[in-house]
Amino acid sequence: MIPKHAQFLEAINAKRKVSVRFYSHADGGTLDRICAPLNYGLGDAHDGLNRYWFWDYASNTGTHTLGLVPKQIEDLRLLGELFDLADFNGEPSTVSAAKAGVTPPIL
Repeated sequence: MIPKHAQFLEAINAKRKVSVRFYSHADGGTLDRICAPLNYGLGDAHDGLNRYWFWDYASNTGTHTLGLVPKQIEDLRLLGELFDLADFNGEPSTVSAAKAGVTPPIL
């Protein structure tokens, strides 16, 4: 887990956007993104590693779902801006915990 795990869970429950700074393997460097936090856990990953799942508003890869293992995340900050699940086109399956308004399981 990341040091700011509690803030991540708080952002899910309050439906607040976050600023996340992370290392992108695909880009070979650090990126800053504004995201909606969705869940923490395995999600759609099949490697057995828990991830922090986000809705990446700026994604241009065809999917807005972003799953980051803890060691990729350099910083996470809560923002004052709220997100609305209705904003997600073709909601990802990882949004289920946020939709239900429950804290995702901590594995």
